[in-house]
Amino acid sequence: MIMNLGIIGCGAIGTDVAKAADKMVEIEKIYLFDIDKKAEMKLCKNIKKGTIKSVEDFLPKVDVVFEAASQKAVNEYAEVILNLGKDLVVMSVGSLFDDKFKEKLEKIAREKKCKIYLPSGAVCGIDGILSASIDVIDEVTLVTTKPPKALGKNFDKRTVVFNGNARDAVKEFPMNINVAASLSLAGVGFDNTHVEIVADPVATRNSHKILAHGKFGRLRAEVENMPNPNNSKSSYMASLSAIATLKRIVNPIQIGA
Repeated sequence: MIMNLGIIGCGAIGTDVAKAADKMVEIEKIYLFDIDKKAEMKLCKNIKKGTIKSVEDFLPKVDVVFEAASQKAVNEYAEVILNLGKDLVVMSVGSLFDDKFKEKLEKIAREKKCKIYLPSGAVCGIDGILSASIDVIDEVTLVTTKPPKALGKNFDKRTVVFNGNARDAVKEFPMNINVAASLSLAGVGFDNTHVEIVADPVATRNSHKILAHGKFGRLRAEVENMPNPNNSKSSYMASLSAIATLKRIVNPIQIGA
């Protein structure tokens, strides 16, 4: 399967995905767009298949669009992408906390026979929650711990900066808690997924712990993420998850729930 890829966002994750895609024989051309023109140019110079184009210009030429920019970018481009029948990979999963917006995108994707892919991101255990959600899940909790600077905070002791549901967490920390959105969509929804965000000055890595129980049994999944070498605020696992999703699109063998 040979395809062309469009990438919105040439930051750390977009760069990792572009470099991986550059080595995939299934991907012929990679079109790049970022509001930061220096980021566009820098990435384009570091891959062989890259071309810089606006989203409007590259959409007719691509099969899949990869978003690695922001919730704003999803709100701006998702409907246009799907209406053209293009598959869409969304990294800014928090943009889907708006139920009406999510349902609208789902409706368009069904009508146009295209897919919306939501990578697991920086968390592990999403596949287990997705499987468990086929029956009853009684409770799902996400505990995220980060160094204060990763949350834009300044504390000298361990501090719980948020304790509530995933919907409010995504609103309050739109750049930091996409994992809560992915977990909510896989399991019991934004309003019923409990989230605790901790700023810990002793922490050197971003960590995410999922706790769940239901008719399936009990689940506990925990990951301590190394920061992305190109952006300390982003976990390297998020980039790896994005690349794995892209490989899933081009590969005939599908693994996982």
